[in-house]
Amino acid sequence: MSAGTVTRPVTIRRVIGSEWIKFWTLRSTVAVLAAAMVGMVGIALIIGFNTRHLSAGLDPEDSVQSATLQGYYLGQLLIGALGVLFVSGEYSTGMIRSTFAAVPRRLPVLWAKLLVFVTVTAVAMISMSVVAFVAAQSVIGQSRQSFSLSDPGVLRVVIGTGVYLTLIGAIGAALGWIIRSTPGALVAYVATILVIPVLFSTVLGDWGKEVAKFLPSEAGASFSTTLGHLTGLGPWTGLAVMVAWVLAGLAAASILLTRRDA
Repeated sequence: MSAGTVTRPVTIRRVIGSEWIKFWTLRSTVAVLAAAMVGMVGIALIIGFNTRHLSAGLDPEDSVQSATLQGYYLGQLLIGALGVLFVSGEYSTGMIRSTFAAVPRRLPVLWAKLLVFVTVTAVAMISMSVVAFVAAQSVIGQSRQSFSLSDPGVLRVVIGTGVYLTLIGAIGAALGWIIRSTPGALVAYVATILVIPVLFSTVLGDWGKEVAKFLPSEAGASFSTTLGHLTGLGPWTGLAVMVAWVLAGLAAASILLTRRDA
């Protein structure tokens, strides 16, 4: 150690600060987050414009309270990818070795990344859900009766959409820690939220449908949307199931992180 060099102990606060800087200096993470935010509002405005007149041919899913929040379909892909990239990107570049050299205990890195990701994503997606809903309803309100945040169940659905996207992104981050490969984690994520639920609910009969309602995307729909399809779970039960998925993924990630080499 050279004279004048000051070493400081590793603290969770410093690790969080490091991860915060990493998040905002990576172009890919900022670009994906921005795309998800713009997509939520853009799709809401399109749906609001297209459904401003009620007609016999209007799909029932386009006339309920959560109709203008269907941008979450795109959002869940982008935010899930964001969770994956924020973790697996360091493995792809080899920077993870430097990170673990600075924080040998490793788990503080996982928790710091999670805190930064959840904070940024929750603020961004909950606020964009509110903006998307209000903006779309203002378009609809010029032609017919629109919905308000004060209507029964609406605020829960609007906030729930942002919460769902945050939790589904945390699942993507957990897969990033578990698989450590960006392509592999992205494939696993898409399979988890899109492919497997469809297989269970459409191919495997009644028992498959029962299992499907406990999968992340279906459980999330129970508290984040009022679309026509019913998951069979109540809003708070669905939220609990989503949280359980996140905790299970993080538990697996924590165990593997401490047992494997970087």
